Amino acid sequence: MLDIAATCLVVTALLSYLNHRFVRLPTTIGVMVIAMAFSLVLVALGAAGLDYGLLAREETFLRTLNFSEVLMQGMLSFLLFAGALHVDLSALRKYRYTVAGLALLGTTLSTVIVGVGMWWVLPWLGVPVPLLYCLLFGALISPTDPIAVMGILKSAGAPKSLELVISGESLFNDGVGVVLFSLLLGVLASGGLPTAADAATLLAHEAGGGIVLGLVLGWVVVWLLKTIDQYQIEVLLTLAAVVGGYALASHWHVSGPLAMVIVGLMVGNGGRARAMSDTTRRYVDMFWELIDEILNAVLFVLIGMEVLVITFSAPLALAGAAAVLVALVARWLTVGLPVRAGARWLNLPQGAERVLVWGGLRGGISVALALSLPAGPERDVVLTLTYCVVVFSILVQGLSIGRVVRSAVKGGDKSGH
Repeated sequence: MLDIAATCLVVTALLSYLNHRFVRLPTTIGVMVIAMAFSLVLVALGAAGLDYGLLAREETFLRTLNFSEVLMQGMLSFLLFAGALHVDLSALRKYRYTVAGLALLGTTLSTVIVGVGMWWVLPWLGVPVPLLYCLLFGALISPTDPIAVMGILKSAGAPKSLELVISGESLFNDGVGVVLFSLLLGVLASGGLPTAADAATLLAHEAGGGIVLGLVLGWVVVWLLKTIDQYQIEVLLTLAAVVGGYALASHWHVSGPLAMVIVGLMVGNGGRARAMSDTTRRYVDMFWELIDEILNAVLFVLIGMEVLVITFSAPLALAGAAAVLVALVARWLTVGLPVRAGARWLNLPQGAERVLVWGGLRGGISVALALSLPAGPERDVVLTLTYCVVVFSILVQGLSIGRVVRSAVKGGDKSGH
């Protein structure tokens, strides 16, 4: 474990330096591009017998590193808490119904649209995949990744209202997507369809349990912060809440992501305003901002390196392109059209639907879920499709979202009112 952590940090530090010094892309995108390019160069050198064993070493490292477990059971709790910590709950409350609708109904409908769409398209491309695996792909690719979204939006210049809606949606819809994915994975394992009561029970237990755990844990942490004024201990309390709370959620089989979002919102709003001194607030912000930046960079380096475990062929490349198109169409149908039809009632600026559709980035969570599927040819296809959508969303959508924001809201009030 120490060797893996040391390798991740050293490689990430070096690639971050190279990006800042020479490439000058946003950090998360830059380190992913360099890591992916380096991996592909090693593949080319390995084919020519000139890689000096580096390709084999990187492949061994990736096999040793369980990306799915590292992200879902390790990094995700820190990243979600850090992201939720700086969301203004009083401002988000104005868009609570919009966020809830997009996170719950939008993710569910998108799962069905993507799943059925790929089930229909893939046989035409010579890559037939059972409907259940297509629905699993829909469940893992439909949620927007809060880690990718919030990192890009910081520099995109989006109106505050759109930034709130996109970040709020992305913080909650990954929990919904994970629950849907777990339900479909249970169907795959059991070989039978669950009843409506079984599905409702699972949803209530995982999602409802995660929310309740988050509320209780958040209240306890805020109360503890109120009773002390020692920034070292208060930072330690927030760290303990994240690590201990996520472990507790896993033990009780409730949604850890939703629990961490709730705790982060409570600490970041009520805790910051009423339970922290100015000194504590500054140190808490600095600590979690550093954690967020470091883990984000590590995550995107790993995404870039994972290109070595992806199976590629001409039919799969076409299927990946089709997956990108289907995912964008599903995003437009479940987010773009409703927002465009109701923008006036939703208090969103003109052109909001374009920003919301193009700003729906996918990231490490999707890759981690794809890697958690049982081994087999279907898993390889789903993993390749997932990787294509994630890389497209980060490189193409992530690098162009600033231009989309400017063109969509030009002439409008940048506050979003």
